[in-house]
Amino acid sequence: MSDVVEKTLTALPSLLSLDSQPGAAKLSSTSKLGQLVRSITELTSKHEEEKLIHRELESIKEQVSSPNTSMRQMKELMVRAIYCEMLGYEASFSYIHAIKLTQQGTALEKRVGYLAVSLFLNENHELLVLLVNTVLKDLQSTNLIEVCMALTAVSQMFPKDMIPAILPLVEDKLNHSKEIIRRKAVLALYKFYLMAPNQVQHIHNKFRKALCDKDPGVMTASLHIYLRIIQENPEGYKDLTASFVTILKQVVGGKLPMDFNYHSVPAPWLQIQLLRILSVLGKNDQNTSEIMYEVLGESLRRAELNHNITYAILFECVKCIYTVHPKSDLLEKAAKCIGNFVLSPKINLKYLGLKALTYVVQQDPKLALQHQMTIIECLEHPDLIIKRETLELLFRITNAQNVTVIVEKMLEFLCISKDDYTTTDLVGKVAELAEKYAPDNEWFIETMNTVFSVGGDMMEPDIPNSFLKLLSEGFDSGEEDRKLRLFAVDSYVTLLQGEPGKLPQRFLQVISWVLGEYSHLSKEFEPVSVLKLLANLLDLKKTSSETKSWILMAVMKICDGGEGLSVAQEVSEMYSDSLDTVLRQKAQELQHLCQNPELRARVLPRNTSPEPLEVDSSLSFLDGFVSEALASGAAPYKPPHQRQEELAQTKALSLEPYGLSLPISLSSCSVSDRRSPTPLSMSSGLSGDSNDVSHKESFATLKLDGVKRVWGREGYLAQREPGEEAAQVEVPSPIRSPIQQGEADGSHSQTPTPEPKQEKQQLASSLFVGLGSRSSVCLMGKSEPNLNQRFRRKAKGSGSSLGATDPTSDSLVSAPRAVANLLCDDLLDPFTSELTLSSPKQTLSHAVANANGTCGEALNGSDTKGTDSSLIGDNAVPVPHEDEDEEPDREKDLSSSLPAELVGLSRSEITLLCSSQGLDLSACHVQEEEALGLVLFIHNSSHSGIRQILLEFDSNELEVSCVRDGLGQEVRSRSVAVCQYSLTVKKPSVHVELVGKVSYQFHVGTPHSVPFSYKLPLISFIRPLTVSTEEYGKMWLAFSHDTKQNLTLISDGPESVGATLSALRKKLPIHVVEIIGVEGIVACRLLRDQPCLMHCRVHAGMLAAWLRSPVPDLPDCLVYYCQRALQEP
Repeated sequence: MSDVVEKTLTALPSLLSLDSQPGAAKLSSTSKLGQLVRSITELTSKHEEEKLIHRELESIKEQVSSPNTSMRQMKELMVRAIYCEMLGYEASFSYIHAIKLTQQGTALEKRVGYLAVSLFLNENHELLVLLVNTVLKDLQSTNLIEVCMALTAVSQMFPKDMIPAILPLVEDKLNHSKEIIRRKAVLALYKFYLMAPNQVQHIHNKFRKALCDKDPGVMTASLHIYLRIIQENPEGYKDLTASFVTILKQVVGGKLPMDFNYHSVPAPWLQIQLLRILSVLGKNDQNTSEIMYEVLGESLRRAELNHNITYAILFECVKCIYTVHPKSDLLEKAAKCIGNFVLSPKINLKYLGLKALTYVVQQDPKLALQHQMTIIECLEHPDLIIKRETLELLFRITNAQNVTVIVEKMLEFLCISKDDYTTTDLVGKVAELAEKYAPDNEWFIETMNTVFSVGGDMMEPDIPNSFLKLLSEGFDSGEEDRKLRLFAVDSYVTLLQGEPGKLPQRFLQVISWVLGEYSHLSKEFEPVSVLKLLANLLDLKKTSSETKSWILMAVMKICDGGEGLSVAQEVSEMYSDSLDTVLRQKAQELQHLCQNPELRARVLPRNTSPEPLEVDSSLSFLDGFVSEALASGAAPYKPPHQRQEELAQTKALSLEPYGLSLPISLSSCSVSDRRSPTPLSMSSGLSGDSNDVSHKESFATLKLDGVKRVWGREGYLAQREPGEEAAQVEVPSPIRSPIQQGEADGSHSQTPTPEPKQEKQQLASSLFVGLGSRSSVCLMGKSEPNLNQRFRRKAKGSGSSLGATDPTSDSLVSAPRAVANLLCDDLLDPFTSELTLSSPKQTLSHAVANANGTCGEALNGSDTKGTDSSLIGDNAVPVPHEDEDEEPDREKDLSSSLPAELVGLSRSEITLLCSSQGLDLSACHVQEEEALGLVLFIHNSSHSGIRQILLEFDSNELEVSCVRDGLGQEVRSRSVAVCQYSLTVKKPSVHVELVGKVSYQFHVGTPHSVPFSYKLPLISFIRPLTVSTEEYGKMWLAFSHDTKQNLTLISDGPESVGATLSALRKKLPIHVVEIIGVEGIVACRLLRDQPCLMHCRVHAGMLAAWLRSPVPDLPDCLVYYCQRALQEP
């Protein structure tokens, strides 16, 4: 240990240059840092270390405050403060001095100052504003060291609000003559993109220039940005595929300098980054994938060295090959590579093989069959990580035929696992499998009992909540509901009669709820016996207050007079004087309900189905109270983040990146005196924006490090003793019922034990059953629109249906989301080209390739010729490309079916969403003044009628309202049914997606189900908002969500604002309220009645725009559209 300390002390001078003499080899005995390090290493206890560090900090604090301290001494003091902070002791007094050190002194002193600031402060620290001017000055410096230090600081900890002020300078550094400056500038822009993507959208062309930089380091740095933006929008960068392939060829061929090699492998991390980019670009795109086949094969061939880094390259190659459009010879090579990994005796390679197998098993389930015996051996591997990854693989191949065996293996692993994360993860997987593939009621309840017992209080709260919701809502069969609930009651009463003290608290809460709701279904157990069992739970010392409240609630539901009344009265008297207010309230309620049976029957009715609750999230019932309070002079409500802003504005420091002022007529709402009344909704007039949660994480919080947590949301948190860990309860195996298990135990001794090899073969046949025929078995994790599972929840009316039956799943598999990104290439089309009456001139193949909707999934097998591969599922009939002359007839026929009230309105072209077995689903959206209409055309191209049609929608971004349901009882042959819907945005984003499925059935045949998706740009939902300047000023003060961005002026001169806003008005649905000199104000609204305001002014040759809205994310989206509109000719 002393040798390590001596080497560390020897290296410190050269790293920090603390010694006055260059090249000093040893730390001077007079160096303060050296003395501090030596003193700490000689201590024998933590207490002595704390005393020493506190004395050191007091000494540093006194010296940094002295006016006689030189810059060289200040540098050494900062290094000592850094060392103290690294040991975990706060030195906040030195933060301001570290910032001062960056502003003065030599380059070495500035270097130490920047180092200290980067270690002391985070990007949300309030002192960072003092560093902005220093960074701006250093970025304009001619000293390369100062520019490098400034760019490094910018990429590590620069505040988001200051990005517009520094962005132009960072952009200029992309053209610097020194490659290190260009590389650091690219990394700084990557950091900006992670923090505020909308603020760097306009410099994507400069990213392309960085990709073609002559220095490999700059090109490598640009790949980080490209990987992120291509993942978000792969269709916008398909043209760069050839460039990435060329770069990868050069890297694999060893054309880069030797400095980029690692263990004789050319630029391995660059290869990995490029393979990840290519996998995103080639996903579900045959033309793009064909470009990269050659380089993928070359990468597999060249990565033959036995080194960990080549294994990483091979792993990424395999993932890429199975992600892009399939090619048979590459798949064979990748499968061979996976086999080598899985069969390797090295644990790391075996884990890598299992990881790769888990990734590709959905595309090629037969690959798991080839290695089934190896997978069985991995289940018995002594390394727990190997076991866990093997279980993850088994989870991916689970189906209805092998669920019992796989769940049993998972539960066996849970019993020996000591890792909390593994327990939480596996418990969730077992619960998901149990609900999805349960063979019978008994197995389901017993499995969930094991989950609750093993998972304990570490499991996610959603698991018990989902279980109780499933029991409460029931299924399609009332008799099945009764049997399931009855078995749950019998099972839980049996557990309570055993050793309930070993059960976890969440399990006790589930038991209490189930017995309170459904114990009356059991004829075997009297209510008084159930009440006594629950009362015994209250007497247990380990029962928490929360669990006791659940038990008291269950007692209220069960007590219905007789002997149970005395038990309930004893319980209520026991807790009527409790110190816990919740328990005391529950006891009082129990006492009143027991004394008044009629009141109890009204409050807690039995045998009634739960009614859905309607939550008024806007709290409109308080509108009257709020209006009266405001009229009486009460202060309007201000959101927490707005109060924080006002506190910051009271300081002398200006937090604005550039001088931004409002028009003269709006002087009452200047930044310096910003009073924000309650954000009023345009529709209700008084309802506030109660859904404002986007700023919760940005609030200033207290530093509670080291503070013992005693109080929480639930009140006083009782401290658990070390020995009070919940014991695991022994629950019968969920694979068999108790009777079967007893019989099996009794006959076990009479059955000869099979040989180990035969056991493994039997286990393999149970685990991998059904994987040979993908068309008949749905694997866990695959898209299953209508899985025929046992526990199917009741439909909630998410779609318009005319059929009474629930159709079974069709063989057509849901289309990947990546294909849908093709559909919004030009986001301004809805208001430029789409808002004209559609012209029927496109061929069907072109319409499918560029449609707003997608359907089906491309085959992963051999190439399909003469068909549209995007419309082919596993067993679906291929849809051949129609002749070009047929598409105008289709467009014309469907256009004639438009509702009369929509004829003449601006609409998009009619787009084919999906086509399968005689049914074609097409759509278009219509621009109405107060709504965006969606028209769906269901065309029956078969020779028989279609009945039982069900349209279902599922979207987190859109709200769908049915305007006209034209399905009827049946859609006759060669006819078209038209459905009309109204769309409203719930959560703004640059483009929103509507996902759904259409289910139908012919007169003769099995039901079918086809998924589809339809993508729309947010600009389709925007309308101009006509307001006066005075109304604009009042609304500006009320809105809390804002964003700022510099836009490009389309012309110079005094009329530049007017010309730029006129150009925006031609391409975007906005209303220019007023233009005064170099400033202008603009208003628009998101359907329905969600306003967004923009104030802009000319500043430094740019149009500085400030947008505000009561809707989160809406200003950012509109900024994006403004940038696109001004960039396009």
